[in-house]
Order: sequence, then C-alpha cells, then structure tokens
Amino acid sequence: MRRLYLDRNLQYVFGVTLMAVLGVSSIIPALPDIMKGLHLSAVQIGLVISAFTLPGVIFSPLVGIMADRMGRKILLVPSLFVFSGFGFACFFARTMDQLLILRFFQGIGAAPLGVLYSTMIGDLFSGAERGQAMGYNASVLAMGTAGYPAIGGVLALLGWNYPFLLPLLAIPLGLAILFFMHTPEPKKSGSLKEYFAAALARMKTREAMALFATTLLTFIILYGPLITYLPLLLSHRFSASPATIGLVFLAASGFTGLASFQLGRLTQRFGQRTLLTAAAIFYGLCMIFTPHAPTLLLTIPPVICFGLAQGLNIPTVMTMLTTIAPMEQRGAFMAANGLLLRLAQTVAPMVMGGLYALGGMDAVFWGGFACALAILVLARFYIVNINPAP
Repeated sequence: MRRLYLDRNLQYVFGVTLMAVLGVSSIIPALPDIMKGLHLSAVQIGLVISAFTLPGVIFSPLVGIMADRMGRKILLVPSLFVFSGFGFACFFARTMDQLLILRFFQGIGAAPLGVLYSTMIGDLFSGAERGQAMGYNASVLAMGTAGYPAIGGVLALLGWNYPFLLPLLAIPLGLAILFFMHTPEPKKSGSLKEYFAAALARMKTREAMALFATTLLTFIILYGPLITYLPLLLSHRFSASPATIGLVFLAASGFTGLASFQLGRLTQRFGQRTLLTAAAIFYGLCMIFTPHAPTLLLTIPPVICFGLAQGLNIPTVMTMLTTIAPMEQRGAFMAANGLLLRLAQTVAPMVMGGLYALGGMDAVFWGGFACALAILVLARFYIVNINPAP
C-alpha cells in the first residue's frame, strides 16, 4: 500500500478531525479557572460543555442531508469559519450568559465537522485504502484527544480564556481546504423524497442496523464506565491526582492510536468481523478487571485493553458504514451514526448513574460488560465482512 498519510487531501481531513475534537478537549483543564473567572457553580460549569455539544444533537440529521444534497466543501468551509469566529469570541466573554451563547454558536460550526471527516474519507478512498485511511484518521483523533488537554492546560496558565485562542487555527485550515483540497462531490439526483426513501432503505438493512447499534454500545461504555466513573474509582480508591488520572487516560489513547494506525494491515489479515470480535473481548476484559485492580499500577493493563478495543472498533465501524452507503447518501449515514454517538454521550452517565445507585462501582462496570457482550453478539451473528467498494 502507498503511504496514505502523505496524501495531501487526507492531511486536510486530519485537520478537520483535529478541529472536531478541539472544542471540548482543549478547555477541560481550564474548567476550574472558568468557574472562578465567571463565578460559576459546579452545576453551572457543565453547561459550558453542553452548550457546545447540543447543536450536534439538534443539527446532525440536517448536516447529513446538506452534505449529500449541496456538497461537502460548500458546507465544510463556512462551518470552520463559524467554529473559529465564535470560538475566538469566547476569549472576550465576561459573563456566563455571553459564554454560553457564544459556545452554542461555536457548536453550530462544529456540528458538521464530525460528520464530514469520515464522509470525505469514504469519498476519497476505496477498497483496502479506505480502511487504512480511516485507521490513520482514528490515530490522529486519539492524539488530538490526548494532546489538547495538555496544550489547553499550558494556555490556561495565562488565564482561563486563553484556550479559546486555539479555534483560530480553523481559519487557515478552511482557506487551505477552499483553495487546495480536491475531493469528489456527490451528484444530486432525484427528488428529496426519493433521497430519503433510498437512504432509509439502506439504513434498515441488518448490517447497517448492527453497526449503528455497535456505535451506540461503544460510546455508552466510553462515556459511562470510562469517562464518568473511572476517574472517581481512581480518585477514591487510590487517591490519584488529576495529573495521574490524565496519564492513565493517556495510556488508553496511545494504544488506540497504535491499533488504529495498523488497521489497514490488520483488516487485510484478519477481516472486519474478527477485529470487531477482538474489540468486544478487549472491552470485556477492561470491564472485568478494572474495578478489581488491587493497585493503581494494575489498572493500566485493563485500560490499555480499552484503548486497543477503541482503535480496532471505531474506525472499522466507520469504514464499513461508508462502504455500505453510496456517495449520494454517505453524509446521511455518518450523520445518523453521529446522532447515536451523541445520544450515547447523553444517556450513558445517567444510565450508569442509576446502576451505581443500585449496586455501586461494580454494577457500573458490569453494565459496561453487558454492552461489550452485546457488541460481541452483533459481531459474530449480525455483521458480515463487507467487500470493499467505491
């Protein structure tokens, strides 16, 4: 295979991916300082995140339709500028209301980014190269998710609002994409009614429904046991500091990137079903062993299992979905997948919170194990290897 990560168009997609995760990851270390600077309570600070992610829930279906009917670049470039402009404006916010309004509009600009980067990879590449490119992009995603908190933390030393300078990076990216990126565009054909009928018919197939369900279960595991409750477990049981907790998550991100980077080779050797099966097993191992680790150091191996699972699972699901969907409906497919992702982000903490109230930390991780088992069943009985197609 050629070195796809050197492909200029794919490098622009990497830039879009990094912008898609910047809006939340870069400000996490600054949240305590934002609370102090704007006199927010612990309850109110969560709104700084929710105001940004809410447009993604609201507008994801519309984004997919617009990407398929209008084109990718015509939606992407203005979105980057909106994301950058309102993100930078947050630097000047002086009240909670100002910040939340600006974050909401920044979120409108961010909403198409998560849909479009995977859609454009499906457009640009076919066959084995599509899976390889999706794997490289997942590695970039993992690096951004792990690296932005460190960059934001350094900027936050200058003041709570300094991490909001980072969205300015989206302006040169948008200009470069506008003038230099060459990507295929879908051809608008048929009425909107015919478009919906064709897209829904493909989404209702057994393979597509199983892949959508895998996405939902994956992000319930991520935003339930891992993101919400693992920090509590590490803090309460081992008195781990925030920096130490961050290093544990960094280990997971590192192995996510490692597995994703090798995805093309692994897919050719083992096939997609086998990779999804392996991911489900790694999720299960993480859920079983994490809550029973006797020392802080021994929590790292099961967390590494989680990182490997993410690196095998997410880009494989994305590759299979973009292969099932023809270019004219690919945006709708990725928007539907993104909507389920955001739904999982919303419900996972609440569902796992209910399990925690019923049975404590063990119940939370057993809930995650049930999700891993469901992913295993889907991989073995409902998902088939999908032949690469353009």
